Amino acid sequence: MTYRNILSEFKKKKILVVGDLILDRYIWGKVSRISPEAPVPIVEVTDENFLLGGASNVANNIVALDGQVTIVGVAGHDRSGEILRKMLEERGIKCEGVLWSARPTTVKARVIAHSQQVVRFDREDKEKVEGKVLRKLLNYISGALPDHDAVIISDYKKGVVSSELVREILKQSRPKNIFVSVDPKVGHFHCYKNVSLITPNVIEASAASGIEIKDEKSLINAGKTLLRKIPCEAVLITRGEHGMSLFNKYKVVHIPTAAKNVYDVTGAGDTVIATFTLAHATGASLEESAVIANHAAGIVVGEIGTAVVTADALRKSLNNNRGLKITESSYA
Repeated sequence: MTYRNILSEFKKKKILVVGDLILDRYIWGKVSRISPEAPVPIVEVTDENFLLGGASNVANNIVALDGQVTIVGVAGHDRSGEILRKMLEERGIKCEGVLWSARPTTVKARVIAHSQQVVRFDREDKEKVEGKVLRKLLNYISGALPDHDAVIISDYKKGVVSSELVREILKQSRPKNIFVSVDPKVGHFHCYKNVSLITPNVIEASAASGIEIKDEKSLINAGKTLLRKIPCEAVLITRGEHGMSLFNKYKVVHIPTAAKNVYDVTGAGDTVIATFTLAHATGASLEESAVIANHAAGIVVGEIGTAVVTADALRKSLNNNRGLKITESSYA
């Protein structure tokens, strides 16, 4: 398949996103003086807005790419939950699988001044979701899975993703040969055994493998170790300005970054897993999916704040950056 054909198929695919829903709040301002009360900047607020974060941002990336998406998670009966619900509905994200409860909606608030993040403060409940709430989530997932082409588990370690949840998703998806990808978090790698794909960054891959990634040799050892420990079909290690590396049981493929400028990596992992999974659901190979996801990441890191990439922007990047040198090598 050509990249053009792959992207044209996005609109036909349905992705089920399961994970931690987050509302990102941005407070914008300017700094012209230091507080007399403490050595901290005084931010004069000029604007404020909200964006979808966590699993919500993964879903937002899918609809921005013209795909169809249903989201599953937990949010609160609070003002932040109302804002989150309205934003999901406005973007055409199906949220019948969201449980609205007494648990507070997770909010990450960032103060930005002169294009620099000054401080972030979080409001959240990270207690593990279990009991009646977990059963409701699993019942919904069981009914929804047959109507979807792939599953993304977006783990921000806010309580939704657990070994029990992943096991049940795999139990339901394997007989139907449904692709299951995971955006992982350190401390939860034991939960992901037998999924199709994990997409750790370098820090996460180093911590989970027990190997500090500092050069190509240690990178390859870490990737191979993760394949063995999880185990899974493939590992995609995102490497910032160095691009990404895709590991399967036979070889590693290194893909250089397509980014022209890097201003903010917030949400880049959401874009990577959304784009990769949507591409693979169309029939693209793992390598083709990684290349497309790499271009998508290169676009969003050039924006300030949690951003998404459109199918048109992705198509343009693929057309304009055909000279990226992809290398691969088999394991010794």
